[in-house]
Amino acid sequence: MARKKQFDYFGELEHLAKNAHQAAELLEMIALNYSLETLENEAEKIHLLERAGDQIVQKIMNELYISFITPIDREDIVEITQCLDDVLDTINSITYLLSSLVVKELNDNAMVFITYGVEATAGILTATKEFAKFKNSKTLHTMINEVSEIEGKADKLYSEALKDLFTNEQNPIEVIRWKNVYDQLEEFLNASESVVDVIGGLVIKNS
Repeated sequence: MARKKQFDYFGELEHLAKNAHQAAELLEMIALNYSLETLENEAEKIHLLERAGDQIVQKIMNELYISFITPIDREDIVEITQCLDDVLDTINSITYLLSSLVVKELNDNAMVFITYGVEATAGILTATKEFAKFKNSKTLHTMINEVSEIEGKADKLYSEALKDLFTNEQNPIEVIRWKNVYDQLEEFLNASESVVDVIGGLVIKNS
């Protein structure tokens, strides 16, 4: 009787990270050619990636229920899975928010946030790949630091963007609209940093 092939937890986590990075790249593409029409037409690609991500999460959770042996503790697999899923969910939420708030054009601050998001998810993807071989990886620690640095730049941008918004925007509707947008973009970067924070903690725990 053939033995059941061992479930590749690290491969599935990498797949989830890849979906998040692809979603970030799609968001950047939408932003570079932004209009509500472009948003409506292209956001469905992000929605599909998010739904595929949910299926990966369910696949991982189902396997955890039946697996006797896992490469790292079950609760640690759950934590990193949920953090990666949060990044994908947050990107997806940005598209819905832009649509529901009827954002007709993106300003420079939003564009920089999105660029940071693409850079951060690229770092997450590399870090997730390296996590499978963390005991011998020469780049994992660097990737964790890079994503944290990007999030730090996003924090500064968030503070400056809010200050500019509340100082110079006279229309209260625009203040509400852009405060919500900035909050969600900041959450995107926070979620990204959470992934590498968890990976860093798990490396220490399992070393």
